Amino acid sequence: MKVEDFKDIIYEKDENGIVTVTLNIPSRKNAMSPVTFLELWYAVDIMKKDRSAKVMIITGAGDAFSSGGYFNMKMFEQIPPELKEEIEITDIAQKKLCLKFWNFEKPVIAAINGLAVGAGFTMPLTCCDLIYMAEDAWIGLYFVKRAILPEFATTWLLPYYIGFQKTKELIYFGDKITAQQAYELGLINKVLPKDELMPFAREQAMRLIPPKGPSLALKLMKRALHKPLIDFVSNALDMENKGLNKAATTFDFTESIKALKEKREAVFKGK
Repeated sequence: MKVEDFKDIIYEKDENGIVTVTLNIPSRKNAMSPVTFLELWYAVDIMKKDRSAKVMIITGAGDAFSSGGYFNMKMFEQIPPELKEEIEITDIAQKKLCLKFWNFEKPVIAAINGLAVGAGFTMPLTCCDLIYMAEDAWIGLYFVKRAILPEFATTWLLPYYIGFQKTKELIYFGDKITAQQAYELGLINKVLPKDELMPFAREQAMRLIPPKGPSLALKLMKRALHKPLIDFVSNALDMENKGLNKAATTFDFTESIKALKEKREAVFKGK
């Protein structure tokens, strides 16, 4: 897949080496389908091979960053056969993409410009080195409301970041998290007025690029930080995939989807 083949994302590279990847499906608030995740994998692959590309910034089109994962069988049937061959339908936790980012040694910045629900936050949390949020943006770890569990190795990374007790509180109840609360929890690096978000992200990116930033040293730093944890991340993704594939067959999951469509509270049965 080449840059010109992308449908769900926009890949733009500036002369200074900054690559901006924009989630660009505003009709569904940038919800990410298996095709979106595949395009993100190729975006990393393309940038990895491009010596002139130095820093990636990921953001969302319109007023949303991402409303999370998007999947239905009707949509899957419309995916071109050549792309279907590259998509593992049981990889709900996105192990392929997660490990691609985790082994990517160039800096990645998330500029969260609006709502970040489900994978709309777990993806940048795991895949990005720095996260900046607009002050009116918010996070929804709504997995419990859908009777499923988090993906992108968040079940391991969240306790690593904020401890077990706070992690359990966040994922057991699925309450909305404001940008300021996310900052206070240590989940993101800075909160900014919306119109300052992208300029600040680009300014920080420039600090990671020569002549201001020693890109080789930064690459070695990221490698040293990530490599010892790869096995933990990989194992967490396997456990998440096992749990997600089981949860997707339950009454509670089906009920949660039905309730979402009917705009009501789900009535769970624990089965």
